[in-house]
Amino acid sequence: MSDVRRAKHGRPVHHWRRDVIELAALFTAVTVADGVANLIGHGPDGPTLLLVSAAALVATAGFHTWWARRHGHAPPTSDTGAPPRSEESAGRSDQPRDTAATVSGEGALWRMRTTVKDEPGSLAALCAALAELRVDILSLQTHPLADGTVDEFLLRAPGGIAAAEISRAVSVAGGSGTWIERADAHDLVDAPTRVLGLATRTALDAAELPLALRQLLGRCTIRSLPAVPAVGGRGPEPVPVEGVLEDTVMRLRAPEGGVITVERPYLPFTPTEFARARALVELDARLGPRVPRSQDVLTLPQGNDITVRRAHNGDLEAAKEMHERCSPRTLGMRYHGPVGDADRYLKHLLSPRFGRTLAVQTASGRIVGLGHLLWDGDETEVALLVEDAWQRRGIGGELLRRLVAMAVEARCESVYAVTQSSNTGMVAAMRALGLPLDYQIEEGTLVITARLGAPPEAESAVGMTGRVSSASETGRAEAP
Repeated sequence: MSDVRRAKHGRPVHHWRRDVIELAALFTAVTVADGVANLIGHGPDGPTLLLVSAAALVATAGFHTWWARRHGHAPPTSDTGAPPRSEESAGRSDQPRDTAATVSGEGALWRMRTTVKDEPGSLAALCAALAELRVDILSLQTHPLADGTVDEFLLRAPGGIAAAEISRAVSVAGGSGTWIERADAHDLVDAPTRVLGLATRTALDAAELPLALRQLLGRCTIRSLPAVPAVGGRGPEPVPVEGVLEDTVMRLRAPEGGVITVERPYLPFTPTEFARARALVELDARLGPRVPRSQDVLTLPQGNDITVRRAHNGDLEAAKEMHERCSPRTLGMRYHGPVGDADRYLKHLLSPRFGRTLAVQTASGRIVGLGHLLWDGDETEVALLVEDAWQRRGIGGELLRRLVAMAVEARCESVYAVTQSSNTGMVAAMRALGLPLDYQIEEGTLVITARLGAPPEAESAVGMTGRVSSASETGRAEAP
């Protein structure tokens, strides 16, 4: 068996010298066994000798088991004579290594977190246990605790190794509370680069804060609770400036008031993660309100030019005026409640803290349509409102496609729309996305969920033509 095949399958290379030695040992064992059998069968002390031999075998087996448990986690030496990797070379760096091979080669990526004692050699034991399984450590982050250290690994393992096998090896090596899940190519970016990227996105757009927190902390549920609810009632309990960390829940003071709650029931937060999340929220608070100023001018099939842009709190009065021009039926289709309460939701909907809003305005500057992408915990809702006189011109479909494209960019798995079963326009717009849809109907309320895949094609389906505004109007942020 060649060295190349060993590298592929992970089995040791056998040589002819080893085979000769094993044959010689076998013949020697047979000769000794034959002599012992003759001595026991014909000698006067045969039974006594048999009992002594059995005791010696039991003692030898016990010693071998003890020795294997004590020394069984040493890193294997390679056939090339190279020394095993030290604790530092085994993955103390946050920099990913051999990323191209990780993406295109054989094997699986795993993210693993385990808690070890804060004492010399604990990390070396973990690295040795992973090396025995031929698991490569691509990056490592440490989260100090009061009574130990949480080590977070990005691993590349042979395809045949299951998560349970890795967890067992880590547990034997001294790890506790081990958590492991599959990773993907997005996790190959080292931690400092990822945090800087999230900070940049947050600085450019206030709506990015919940998304940045979710990408920073992994799968979690994030809720922004306003200090004064839009529908009345009591607001959330106040939070101190430094925030509150309670095992699997952290609460942070929102920059505009209210509370940001982050929950991750399957894995407790560490003080390091809490400090990173608090730093992102503080950055958002220092920068103040900001919304990207990019906009697109589109031509409707009827020949009218409309502008699609991001909306913000400064559009509150124009949005209320649009409400006044909408019929009670249109408002009822959108808000599913008393028409008089519609204005109370606008301040909440236009805030970038709770999602992203697109506004459609005419050449005169009048807003005739609003599309909302709302962060609802770990789910995402889409909602549309188009003024009666501008309905059935493709505006709703255009808004919906852009909102879904934003959701795909934010790595959302699905979006849902809540409407009435008689709202055929919304149903048709969701079907026009070309995505898998799930329908749930309960007491006249229809919930349509679209499972997201590749980004939808832009500027199509309704016959619109578009041009992006000049460079002086894009790529900047404005304070509403």
